[in-house]
Order: sequence, then C-alpha cells, then structure tokens
Amino acid sequence: MAFDIEMIRKVYSRYEERINAARNLVNKPLTLSEKILYTHLWDGNATETYDRGVSYVDFAPDRVAMQDATAQMALLQFMQAGRPQAAVPSTVHCDHLIQAKEGAQVDLQRANTESKEVFNFLGSVANKYGIGFWKPGAGIIHQVVLENYAFPGGMMIGTDSHTVNAGGLGMLAIGVGGADACDVMAGLPWELKFPKLIGVKLTGKLSGWTSPKDVILKVAGILTVKGGTGAVVEYFGEGAQSMSCTGKGTICNMGAEIGATTSTFGYDESMERYLRATDRADVADAANAVKEHLTADPEVYANPELYFDQVIEINLSELEPSLNGPFTPDLYTPVSRMREEAAKNGWPTTVEWGLIGSCTNSSYEDLSRAASIAKQAVDKGLVTKAEFGINPGSEQVRYTADRDGLLKTFEDLNATIFTNACGPCIGMWDRVGAEKQEKNTIVHSFNRNFAKRADGNPNTFAFVASPEIVAAIAISGDLGFNPLTDTLTNAKGEQVKLDPPTGDELPSKGFAVEDAGYQAPAADGSSVKIDVDPNSDRLQLLEPFAAWEGTDLKGLKLLIKAKGKCTTDHISMAGPWLKYRGHLDNISNNMLIGAVNYFNEKTDSVKNQLTGEYGPVPATQRAYKAAGIGSIVVGDENYGEGSSREHAAMEPRHLGVRAVLVKSFARIHETNLKKQGMLGLTFANKEDYDKIQEDDTIDILGLTKFTPGQPLTLVLHHADGTEDQILANHTYNAQQIEWFKEGGALNIIRKNQAK
Repeated sequence: MAFDIEMIRKVYSRYEERINAARNLVNKPLTLSEKILYTHLWDGNATETYDRGVSYVDFAPDRVAMQDATAQMALLQFMQAGRPQAAVPSTVHCDHLIQAKEGAQVDLQRANTESKEVFNFLGSVANKYGIGFWKPGAGIIHQVVLENYAFPGGMMIGTDSHTVNAGGLGMLAIGVGGADACDVMAGLPWELKFPKLIGVKLTGKLSGWTSPKDVILKVAGILTVKGGTGAVVEYFGEGAQSMSCTGKGTICNMGAEIGATTSTFGYDESMERYLRATDRADVADAANAVKEHLTADPEVYANPELYFDQVIEINLSELEPSLNGPFTPDLYTPVSRMREEAAKNGWPTTVEWGLIGSCTNSSYEDLSRAASIAKQAVDKGLVTKAEFGINPGSEQVRYTADRDGLLKTFEDLNATIFTNACGPCIGMWDRVGAEKQEKNTIVHSFNRNFAKRADGNPNTFAFVASPEIVAAIAISGDLGFNPLTDTLTNAKGEQVKLDPPTGDELPSKGFAVEDAGYQAPAADGSSVKIDVDPNSDRLQLLEPFAAWEGTDLKGLKLLIKAKGKCTTDHISMAGPWLKYRGHLDNISNNMLIGAVNYFNEKTDSVKNQLTGEYGPVPATQRAYKAAGIGSIVVGDENYGEGSSREHAAMEPRHLGVRAVLVKSFARIHETNLKKQGMLGLTFANKEDYDKIQEDDTIDILGLTKFTPGQPLTLVLHHADGTEDQILANHTYNAQQIEWFKEGGALNIIRKNQAK
C-alpha cells in the first residue's frame, strides 16, 4: 500500500467540486495544469480568476520533499517555527553528501563516517517532527519520490529544483527554497505567481536510438535556459501516451533547465502500470475513479493554441538522438552533426568518461536500455575506450537491476557501480586528475553541465545525452561517434555496428528490495532531543536576520558586477562545499567565488573599495560587514538559474549584501532572495547595466514608500564625482514587502508563533 493513501483519497474527493467551480468561473475548458492549481487553492473553491504570469496566489501543497544538502537549512529554519510536527507529509532524503570515488560499498561507508554528524542531525529532526527519513544509500530523492510518493493530480514542493521529476506521474511538483518548505511544513499557505502555460504536443512514436531524453534536449534547444521561466510545461498527444512513466519523469526533470516552474503529463495507462508495479495499486484505483479530471478537458488538446500561451509540436518519429552542451544544457546538437560542430568549435573529441545516473536517468528502464548496449559491446568483442560509471536511482532499482543481471553486464564492460546517490551530477566526484584542470570531454545522462559542476575542472567539456547514447559514446571514446551509422573496430580487427537499444519499461519479474532504506518517524517525537555542538563546523543554529531599519539604503558599495551566466553554482558552489550546507557562516566563504567579475574577467577577485586592493569576494564582503557598510551585487540575464539552493540567497544576506540588481532573475532564486529579506531588483532599462562602474557607491531611494508595482530609484555615485540616476523594477507584492521590512519571512512566522 502507498504512503499517505488517505491524504491522496482526500485530495481526489474534492477534485470534481473544485474543478467545476473553477471551470464555471473562468468559463472555458481547463488544462491539466489549471485543474491541479485550482484544486489546490489555499482558500478552497475558486472565487476569482487569476492572470497568468501576474497574479500571486496562495496554494496548499499536499507534501514536501527535502534532500540532505538543502534539508539542513530548511529544517534549521523549521525548528524555529514552533510547531510540534510537520503540518503536511514530509520526507528527507540523504543523497547529496555521498562522494563518488571508488565504488558503492567503499564510498557509502566513507560518507557515513564523514557526514555522520549531519545524517544524525537530519534523522533526529525528522524523528522529532514526524518526517519520513530515507537513509544514505536509499537513493536519489526524485527517483525515490517517483517510486513512493508521487501521485497523479497532486501538488508537492521540494527543496531541489528537480522536484519537477514527479511530473512524470502527473503531479505539479515544484522546486523551492527551504524557507518555502518551512512555511508549508508550518501549516502556512505557499505563494506562487500563477504560471503561464506552454503546451508541447508530441506526435509519432520514439524508436531505435531515440529516447525521452532526446525530447527534453530538443525542447531545451528550442526554449533555451530561460524560455520556460514562469510557466508550466504540459505535454500531451499520442507521443506522450506512448512513453513510459519514468521516461515522462526524465522529460519533466530537465524542465528545470529551461527555467520552467514545473512540467507535467496527463494521467494514462503508463502511469497506472508504474503505480501498480511499485506496489501502489490503491493509488491507481483511486486515480482511475477520477481519471477524467486528471488530464485536460478534451477541447484543450484538440485546439491547444486556444488554451496555452505557447504551443510547440514535436514529431517523435522524426526526432534524432542528440547531445546538449558544453557548459550549458540548452546547446542542442543532433548526433549526426556532432563531429562537424566539435571541429568547428574546438571541442575535444576524445571522451574520457561516460556517466549514467542522476535523478534524470537512473530508472530500471534507463539501466536496461544502456545495459543492452553494454551487452552488445561485450558480445561483439568491444571494450570501452572511456571510463564508465553508473549511479542507480534507488536501492529498489539497484537491487532489481542486480537480480536481473544488468549490473553484471556493466561490470563486464569494466564499469564502476557507484552509490545510489547523486554523485558526479552535483559535483560529489573525486575524479583523479581533475585538479590538473586539463581540457577534456565527458558525456553523461545528467541534467546540468555548467563549468566545474561535475569535477571542479573549468576545462571539462560536459555533454548531456540519453543513457544509451552515453554508453555508445563511452564504448567508442569518440564524441563524434554516431551509433546510428558508424562502426567500431573490435579486438579481432573486425568492423562491428551496435544495434539499437532494447529494454524493459518495468522489470518482468517485478521490483524487489530487501531494505529500501526508509526510517519512519516516532509516533510522538516530543521527547526527542536535537543537539547541535556550538563548536561544529558542519552545523550552526540560525540567528534571526535584522529587520529593515526603516530608511532608504545609502552608501552601498558595489561588491561585484557579475558578467554573463551566473547560476546558483557560481553563487554558492556545491562539490566539496556541500559539507557546510548546515553551517551558514562557513559556507558563506564560497559566496560568488564562481562569478566572473566584469571589470577584470576573473573569478573570486573583486576590488575592496576600503583598501583599493583586489581580493576574494567573501573576504571583501566580510570587510564591508565589519565596517558596517552594506553592499550591492549586480548581475546579468537569468541570474540565479539552476539549483534551488537558498544558500545562494542566505550567504549574501548573512554577510551584509543588501540588494541584488540584475537584468533578469530565475524564478526560484528571486523568491529565495525575497524570503530572506533581501532586495531583488531588475534594471528598468537593461542598458543601465553598462553604467555600473567598479568604484561605485550606490543609494537605493524610495524604500520608505515601498509599494507593489512602483519602481525604486538608484543613485550611482562614481569615483570621479559624477553620478547617474537609474530606475529599478521589482515584483514584490504587499506580503513580500512585509518580508523585507521584518528582515525575512521566518521572522514573521516567529512573531506569529510567539503570539
């Protein structure tokens, strides 16, 4: 039986009434996305219509999921909310703090030793507050959620941008910062700007070497890394129904890479099959009873251009396998053109590693299709020219794949089986030789490929592809290898060709597992004590941020003017820094060290206006803080894209940065800044970015009349005595302005609990 089945039945019991209320109000057929949104309104049945991309709306998510790196800060905040238990079903998953190095057994044992303090903390907090706990090695959060918690038509939030993976089971699953998770676990409404809607019509059917991964790689190439910002992407059509549930999850997962709020599919037979295969027949039966409500109204898919803000159509029968990259997940290249593009751009074509796994592609189906390629290679006398690594998505997937011989097939090809964890995908990879920073190429089935992300080497050219393409290219060792047309030379000197991959959507003998890794919380956690050593360098209890002083902000120093792409990886790196995710002061030593300084084209080198000397960004900001001087960060387009990590907002807040002024924001990061009491502003005129000079002192005026929809004025005092006045826009509503005034949303929760 499923977890939280009574909650799911309760959600379905109100579906028809709430959908009818919404449909009568808007007076038109509804998309699936709208149905889920309207059935999860905080105030119950809809009483007003909302403007897409404009209206802020309060929602009531069904559940919360947190991974260990972000859960630390989320739970440190929740501990101050004054509640005896989480108000909605919630879980913690230990998947980020396990480094890939030698192999699963050794790596997991080392992680359990090195991060014992953090795992014990998370386990005890979960035990106290009624939160489910998935132990290290249990699997990657999003695969575990898909196997155990996701359900059609539900709404969930998670402290990881790839929470959207659960859209593969027909949810609206949305990545947030820890402060948002804290609100929902504290029983408060969750605020979201009512999203725009992008419809993707899939016709035809995948075949041969083409996989669901190629669908989202194509969509990313069309929409770019910010084309989905503020929108839900809803997939439909005969092509959508022909795909597996986990394949749908892959597509939704990488929707984070186009900036989408989330992505989803309508309930269909593949989802029912997956629910029954993962021991959730009760959920399938409940969904079947309301299945007409778990997809869009028929008129929507018949005439999508009338109901979506944008419609994209992709014929799966004509889709070609592709690789996206390097350094950005939206640079789309079909395999047939890769050799030409690599030569034109100077990309290294010798592939050193092929990596399969991550929350994007680590299902049983993914492993079985990749294993079919590996088995061919063994049978045809081929060996891998590149090193090869596998991260299964969960212990259930790993155990079943091992039982069915898939892991042995990979090992016969000399692959390393890493822990059921994120590993290289989020920088937890101790790659031999990476410190030399040599130019090289890797291919992987992950979702992101920003510079330095996987191994810390800025010169690693990473390309994203499906597991089967990764396997083929790892065997060939050649980025330009096209398995659809090219041959390889085996040990006997023969030319052999790889046949298209085959695989099972679900294991024919069913899933199996001895210990999935789940730890249920205490029925009554009131007596559970949570101790944090004040001398710990891994954990630190939070102190409230100071409230706004009630005046305009004057005399702010420019900390950095970031040039080009500045993701949350640039603002708060992962990899070795993950160990400090529960210690705000320590992790603040990585603040913006990956951002490129516009004025000298260097990373982690900014001018200290107090001394005139150049130094690291965090040290410079600490000097300003010690002198009682605030500062401002200036950025480019889509600032804060990527991970949901709220550390990228909390670190500047902790060190005394008062505002972030950019050309445009990624959704989650802008919200995180607001939650922490920061000013997130955008240039009213993007060309004003060019007016920011290195020695500027900046005033922000208009805060005493801070009002929704009203721009603020910035005065740029230049070192030569001249000045410029520019306007800055913002998207703060009345509630968010209160967050700013009180010093952060958590301060309001504290105040209300004290009453």
